[in-house]
Amino acid sequence: MVQNSFISLISQEEKEENRGSVEFQVFSWTNKIRRLTSHLELHRKDYSSQRGLRKILGKRQRLLSYLSKKKKVLYKYLINQLGIRESKTR
Repeated sequence: MVQNSFISLISQEEKEENRGSVEFQVFSWTNKIRRLTSHLELHRKDYSSQRGLRKILGKRQRLLSYLSKKKKVLYKYLINQLGIRESKTR
């Protein structure tokens, strides 16, 4: 799903320097979403985790929306590397 080269690139370089960048935040929210999704597959009635997942999805969506407006090329690259769908425009 996620290419190892991209993970190693982000985790080594940006972990120390640039944790506040939009790209790193989207990457970390995506990892957290994947962990929560696998947790919810086992624990279907964990409603507090479902709520947390919805909040995190909203945060990532807002960051991706910002990124698509400011840096379209980087947005496309990030979407492809993380294996997530492009957001629908209103």
